[in-house]
Amino acid sequence: MDFFKSSNPAFSDKIFSKAGAYASDETMTVQGTANKALLMLLLVVLGAAFTWKAFFDSIPADATSGFSLPTSVIVWMAVGGIGGFITSLVIIFAPKTSPIAAPIYAVLEGLFLGGISAFFAAQYTGNIIIQAVGLTFITFFLMLTAYRSGWIKVTEKFRTIILVATGAIALMYFLSFILGFFGVNVGFIHSNGPIGIGISVVIIAVAALNLLLDFDFIERASSQGAPKYMEWFGAFGLMVTLIWLYIEFLRLLSKLNSRN
Repeated sequence: MDFFKSSNPAFSDKIFSKAGAYASDETMTVQGTANKALLMLLLVVLGAAFTWKAFFDSIPADATSGFSLPTSVIVWMAVGGIGGFITSLVIIFAPKTSPIAAPIYAVLEGLFLGGISAFFAAQYTGNIIIQAVGLTFITFFLMLTAYRSGWIKVTEKFRTIILVATGAIALMYFLSFILGFFGVNVGFIHSNGPIGIGISVVIIAVAALNLLLDFDFIERASSQGAPKYMEWFGAFGLMVTLIWLYIEFLRLLSKLNSRN
């Protein structure tokens, strides 16, 4: 089913076709997916609260600069980041595990996000975390409005463009990571100059447009009678995009803040 293509790897046509083979009397609904997405969001917040508290409990009250991530927080972030990645692969390749694996993924990603958010909050002024969260949800509701109203049509050409753009971003980050091992610093990607800020804006735009593809997949999968467990799978895919969007907003705000 080609119309189920999405640049989000969780929302591929192959995944939906595999799920369709196990369809039962209970089918996926948009409302059911939304409810599970809200539950996953709550689990992300709970996981983040743990590492957030661990970070600030480990920082001296009078510390203003020169501190780094506490070892204990780094460990929890590693557990969350690596565990979340492994869990996401399990969900993508075995969608039937999503009712159990998706909540676990949410908690693990929360552990990672809490640590990195706390570090950014301690490094920069101006309520950077509140701003990043606010911008993420504003973008979510704007994209949902655009999708519901039909202002932006999710066509096959649109899917292809977003797929290519998302792949290019993933490749850029991957090459930057690999080159770092060889002492090659791709500074313009992470700089707070006009080019670095411009790159962040473009990446945020692509991440935001991915939400449209996620909405489209969830709606179409529901209308086609996907099995009930796909509600968890759909919520997982949506959460992947929201987490990516939040991190990119955090990166952009840190760049802007460091220019002051």
